[in-house]
Amino acid sequence: MEQQGTYDAQFGERKVCVLIPTYNNAGTLGAVLEQVLAYTRHVIVVNDGATDDTMAVLERFPQINVLAYQPNRGKGIALRRGFRYALEQGYDFAITMDADGQHYASDLLTFLDKADKSDPAILIGARNLHQENMPGKNTFANKFSNFWFYVETGLKGPDTQSGYRLYPLFAMKGMRFACTKYEFEIEVLVRCSWKGIRIGWVPVGVYYPPAEERVSHFRPFRDFSRISVLNTVLVTIAFLYIHPRNLLRFIFSKDGLRYIWREQLLAAGESNGTKAASVGFGVFMGIFPVWGFQMLIAVVIAQLLKLNKALVLIASNISIPPMIPFILLGSMQMGRFFVKEDTTWWLFKIGSNISFDDVKQNLFQYITGSITLAVAAGLVAGLVTWLALSVFRRKRAAAQT
Repeated sequence: MEQQGTYDAQFGERKVCVLIPTYNNAGTLGAVLEQVLAYTRHVIVVNDGATDDTMAVLERFPQINVLAYQPNRGKGIALRRGFRYALEQGYDFAITMDADGQHYASDLLTFLDKADKSDPAILIGARNLHQENMPGKNTFANKFSNFWFYVETGLKGPDTQSGYRLYPLFAMKGMRFACTKYEFEIEVLVRCSWKGIRIGWVPVGVYYPPAEERVSHFRPFRDFSRISVLNTVLVTIAFLYIHPRNLLRFIFSKDGLRYIWREQLLAAGESNGTKAASVGFGVFMGIFPVWGFQMLIAVVIAQLLKLNKALVLIASNISIPPMIPFILLGSMQMGRFFVKEDTTWWLFKIGSNISFDDVKQNLFQYITGSITLAVAAGLVAGLVTWLALSVFRRKRAAAQT
């Protein structure tokens, strides 16, 4: 074994600690701590209400910091309390490890080398998910988690369930989280990505003992149900707010409009018709009366129709907040052709009694009008795009010859 605290100075200089949440892992915790202490004594163990001999094991290591409480609250609470305690102790980063012995302490140095305050990032230890003894359910669960993480953030990664991670605590200061169990490790990744904290991966080793030796506190039905509910909430927030916000920030950034014009519209690879259809369909979906789900539906249909998804998403943002009043008014005006009595301004009729039939008629006028407006605006946008591309792409081609 290496001399205790071989890399203690580096951990101290970079204000990095090793954070180990544990619950009834007395059989493996001692060996884990011995291996970690070979590298550093900057160690915090969160005893999440253990009922076995965990405290007796911890008493053998007086050089580490212990945060203990009763009763058991779940891994999410243990990590959240551990983060807060680490910040109080003056640490800027925390490397989280599981207490079941599956992580190799030698990989701590990989995380330590990348602890950089100028580039705050959550780094996840990417495991080899095809190695011997890897539980099949873990591989499926990881693919499932990776997919929803991509939907919620637009980021692709090899392993979103690994608990071996580097957290930039200073960049996460003040953030509030809702999850208390295993699903916290999903919430923290998505929420931090939305905040602008970079998410990255580094390769790490992993040891999975034979099935008869494993100790797991994961409750498949209950915990998977909680994760499913969390993903439903996160996907809804992503498509209602986060993705439109990010796209608008890009469009109105310094080089956003130039990129859209040069790299998406004028670039070779797709016909004028495909690009025009993409813009027209995007405008159509932005007005179509499925508020909050335009982008999700647009992406799915664009994939099926083999349209340019980037152009579809950009064009669907015609329904940005400043445009919504004009879209609503235009929809009501178009809907006048489908009703006997115009109900555009009935909400402002002072003293009038509003009946259920009035509500139904107003809703019918809006829906029929918005569909009509969506079709008309989509056709116009597509035609204008096709004409513009026919002119400018021809000029661009002539200039390059």
